[in-house]
Amino acid sequence: MVPNESHQYMGIIHLLKHLGWNWIGIFAVDDDSGDYFLQAIEPLLSQNGICSAFIQRILNQGHFLTYHELDDMRWSITVPFMDRKVKSFVTYGETMTIMWLTTLVALLIPEYEENSYLGKVWFMTAQIDFAVTCLIRRWNFQIFHGTISFAIHSNEPRGFHTYLQNIEPHSSQEDGFFKVFWEQVFECSFPNSKLQAKFDKTCTGEERLESLPTSVFEMSMSGHSYSIYNAVYAVAHALQAMDSSWTKYKAMMQEEKFDLHNLQPWQLHPFIQGISFNNSAGEKVSFNDQGEFVARFDIVNMDLFPNNSFLKVKVGMVDPSAPEGNQFTINEDIIVWHRSFNQVMPISVCSDSCYPGYQKKKKEGKTFCCYDCAPCPEGKISDQKDMDECFKCPEDKYPSQSKDSCITKVINFLSYGEPLGITFTALAVSFSLITAFVLGIFIKHRDTPIVKANNRDISYVLLISLLFCFVCSLLFLGRPTKGTCFFRQSAFGIIFSVAVSCVLAKTITVVVAFMATKPGSRVRKWMGKRLTNTIVLSCTLLQVGICVVWLAISPPFPDLAMHSQTTEIVAECNEGSVTMFYLVLGYMGLLAIISFTVAFLARTLPDTFNETKFITFSMLMFCSVWVSFVPTYLSTKGKYMVAVEIFSILASSAGLLGCIFSPKCYIILLRSNLNIKGYVIRRIN
Repeated sequence: MVPNESHQYMGIIHLLKHLGWNWIGIFAVDDDSGDYFLQAIEPLLSQNGICSAFIQRILNQGHFLTYHELDDMRWSITVPFMDRKVKSFVTYGETMTIMWLTTLVALLIPEYEENSYLGKVWFMTAQIDFAVTCLIRRWNFQIFHGTISFAIHSNEPRGFHTYLQNIEPHSSQEDGFFKVFWEQVFECSFPNSKLQAKFDKTCTGEERLESLPTSVFEMSMSGHSYSIYNAVYAVAHALQAMDSSWTKYKAMMQEEKFDLHNLQPWQLHPFIQGISFNNSAGEKVSFNDQGEFVARFDIVNMDLFPNNSFLKVKVGMVDPSAPEGNQFTINEDIIVWHRSFNQVMPISVCSDSCYPGYQKKKKEGKTFCCYDCAPCPEGKISDQKDMDECFKCPEDKYPSQSKDSCITKVINFLSYGEPLGITFTALAVSFSLITAFVLGIFIKHRDTPIVKANNRDISYVLLISLLFCFVCSLLFLGRPTKGTCFFRQSAFGIIFSVAVSCVLAKTITVVVAFMATKPGSRVRKWMGKRLTNTIVLSCTLLQVGICVVWLAISPPFPDLAMHSQTTEIVAECNEGSVTMFYLVLGYMGLLAIISFTVAFLARTLPDTFNETKFITFSMLMFCSVWVSFVPTYLSTKGKYMVAVEIFSILASSAGLLGCIFSPKCYIILLRSNLNIKGYVIRRIN
């Protein structure tokens, strides 16, 4: 009939975890049962993150202390009470254990009343009933005010309270027990009493048990009494079952009739394990497959009054037969705490909680319940109290400033609507219109010497390619898509290669033209459109080939850069093959260097006819822009990488447009008197 104690131990663990307490003291009776309790409870505490600040063994009842033992016991009891961090004591023993502990506290810690911080929360196991004998009933037991105890579930049978109200010391034929009990609880004496200690007050037999303090006698049925009550009825039902089945078991008993006086206990066991009945309290009594009584544990809170009377209030339950998740219930709002806590739930922990944004840091030489709190390292957070380690946010989130939560990253890109995007758009459109205007001027004045002087068709191609360069920069704005990522770098590389190859063709044309004017020169046969067309087509086709290979093997694609920015997700174009990307830029740079070198060597030719000086300046600017582009591009992140590339495209294109064509437009529009064949021929001579 004794419930499995392991359920009670798990109830203690659940209760401590629910209250958030991990630093407790343990008092256990110093016998075999206390050893078993410690062996069972300590692993459970450790597994659930709870530590014992101390383990104090309490001497069993009937053991008398010498003076030295009493002095040692004083210190062993006093020290735990002085520990301000330990607010809860788990106590395991018997009913006499609480009396022995009460005696020690009352005798050995007289300063308890003067020190409110000595107030503790006692957790009593179901083996302990709070009972007081006449020897110590006037002592102060306020130390146990607010005790939380586990009790075997009980329910009062019908008529039990009436029976206690009407009981009299002479109502039993064997009244010896009742008389001794009556004298002790009412502190009176019957005539011819067998007690050695006589009381001045005479027992009348009219005293009523209900007038006694509950610490001396409880009018309600306790868990232990309820177990005994059920045990008696279980045996009765087993005997009835045996009697009804006597014929079946006659051969085994070797008796002709059922004789209760000769019944052996082992003969009754099979019948007890199989019975199931409802008692007079309306509750079912049965046994499980292991032969154990299926019982619950009530969690009871004790409100102790100054006269040592108390009120027990049920505040929770441990029910092993309940569904998972409902086996432990507690209502902490109705718990009465020790008066020293001013009805505020105490905290029994070794170290204060580490709030979100911090992690535990173990103290050297201390148990895992004692720790310091250290801020989370950079890039990590903790979003709950008392976390052992901080953790990283998901890729799409970043830590808050207080490192206690993750904030969703915003997807960012260089959009048309932001100031930088608006600026680039305005510049691209403006330069495109200017280029178109220059192209219109050249077409309108196509028959003038200044336009015809240096391959009019190449000038048209160069202006058209520059126009496309400015428009191409708009592909880099906005959120990247499959189409824009696939085409923008290739279009940029091919268009710029056309522009630079046109500049190279114009430069070589100037050099060849002047070499052809020398008498007997064989270079004259290279004059004409064939040379320039060959240069432009061959240089452009080589770049087209590189881009085709790039797009075939590892084309660019839209991607999300999770880690390039701390607080943002950058929507960008992944270039696919970085090698091919830099090969495109490198080839374009090679063309620019060759064009710059040729123009630089031809810079001393007559100014009116040739434009090598202007080409030299334009290519110097072009090369300067793209040489500075590489380190700047590699050192920036996110949308600013795109901004650097757009700026380089606009700046280099504007440099070519301004340095090569602005002098010619100046002559065409403002100095038309210089735009004549005679002036050009005169400058040559």
